[in-house]
Parts: sequence; C-alpha cells; structure tokens
Amino acid sequence: MTTYNGVHAANNSALNETKTIEEAILESIAEARDVCDQNGINSPSCAVAWDIVEELQAEKAHQKQAKHRQTALESYCEMYPDALECLMYDL
Repeated sequence: MTTYNGVHAANNSALNETKTIEEAILESIAEARDVCDQNGINSPSCAVAWDIVEELQAEKAHQKQAKHRQTALESYCEMYPDALECLMYDL
C-alpha cells in the first residue's frame, strides 16, 4: 500500500467499513514504519508510505472543518443580515 492507489484504498475503506479515519491513520503509520525498516529511511517507498500518512491526516483535518456547526447567532444573521447584532464594523 505504498502508492496513490494505497491512499485511495485506505480512504475508501475508512468510509465504506466501520473503520474510522483515525484507525486508518494508525494502520498507515505502522505500515510506514515497517516499509522504512525493510527498505531504509532514504528509500522512495519509505517516502511514499509517509506521504500516505500525511494524506490521511489532511483528510481528517478537512473532515473536521466540514463538520463546523453554526451557532445560533450565525443562523440568525443569515436570516436577518441587517439586524444590529449582525452588523460588522471596521475599526
């Protein structure tokens, strides 16, 4: 799983099964360590394995941002943008 297909497969398996993104990240870290131990830390496959870990961590961050919930004030300001509570002033 040290190719782009590995990232895609890890992402899909995290979404299709009950496996969470955190579990996929932990598995990828373990696999990256194994690959680096077998091939050396300067090998291209080691770099790709750690790239997979970074991609999964980035996906986790994107998912976290997407789950941003609106506050009651934000919802109110969307409905009534001219309300006094919603006006923004530059100082």
